[in-house]
Amino acid sequence: MPHAMDQSLTLDRAGTASAAPTKVPTHRVADDKAMLRAAAEATRDLHAPSQAIYWGDLVASAVVGWGALVLAITASSVFVTILAGVVSMLALYRGISFIHELTHVKHASLPHFRLGYNALIGVPMLTPSFMYEGVHNLHHAKTRYGTSDDPEYLPLALMKPWTLPLFIVIAALAPVGLLIRYAILSPLSVVIPGFRKVVVERFSALAINPSFRRRMPEGAFRTQWNRIETVTSLWAITLVVLVATGTLPLRAFLIFLGVASAVAVVNQLRTLVAHLWENEGEAMSVTAQYLDTVNVPPPATLPMLWAPVGLRYHALHHLLPGVPYHSLGEAHRRISNVLAADSPYHQASYKGMPGLVWKIARSTMVAR
Repeated sequence: MPHAMDQSLTLDRAGTASAAPTKVPTHRVADDKAMLRAAAEATRDLHAPSQAIYWGDLVASAVVGWGALVLAITASSVFVTILAGVVSMLALYRGISFIHELTHVKHASLPHFRLGYNALIGVPMLTPSFMYEGVHNLHHAKTRYGTSDDPEYLPLALMKPWTLPLFIVIAALAPVGLLIRYAILSPLSVVIPGFRKVVVERFSALAINPSFRRRMPEGAFRTQWNRIETVTSLWAITLVVLVATGTLPLRAFLIFLGVASAVAVVNQLRTLVAHLWENEGEAMSVTAQYLDTVNVPPPATLPMLWAPVGLRYHALHHLLPGVPYHSLGEAHRRISNVLAADSPYHQASYKGMPGLVWKIARSTMVAR
């Protein structure tokens, strides 16, 4: 879940931390034109999204995720409940990660995919597409990345050690925050003058920067937003009513919240290792932004689970945001083959999550 209600709903799409053998370059790094040119030339034919892959992956994730959740709820065995819950979490996490793709893909090339995402994942998981669309693109803006205007960036590596566990704990509360957002705040924002602006600004973006304030939607996007939010709000209210009346057993509801909370925590851990988080607010070159971001390519295998839908190539995605997730692996192979071993391109690749977490944790312990 790439985002957050300020910090509390962050999933994010969002990125995280990493380790490098030398001091990580920041805003002073100039663009490596050879790398940028080679990356563009090697991937010119990889920008078309495959409808079969997108739809097949999304539908399969939803079927497995919701099916495993039903099994977890109905199973009499604790072991089966836990195992099914883990499978459900991983599948729904993969499904919810498509919210990131929605912010980059040209919708004409994937007709009705936004509707499919919201129907299968976004609305039932209380993370509709509008919470990331119009937000994530700001993170990719060259003049905003890593600055105070970036909704998805905080200098986590330069903050106090206690901020990291807090960063994760907050994510665990995301499902409750989302339920409050749509079951309570949405209806209130319709009837209380001025409150709508507050809800849109502060509680309608999957972001980690607590100072970020979202603009009111306009035009066709506003109409789309209102329709999707209405459906999401009705779903959230229905859940509350079903639990309050005993129609939906409390155990089933708590298992659902537990799975959703686990999705948020895993996503937050991924976010923690998606960037190096060492920029202190200065504007950065494209190469510097790339080096502040993380790839976890093969032979590592676990990133397929904790960084799904192409998120294991997060640095490459920042370099080439127009390449669809299913082509990033091929893009990485091509670029790696054409660039020399001393190219900055290779400096953004890491072995896995443990080393990245330790790197950022160690950085927070250094006296400044």
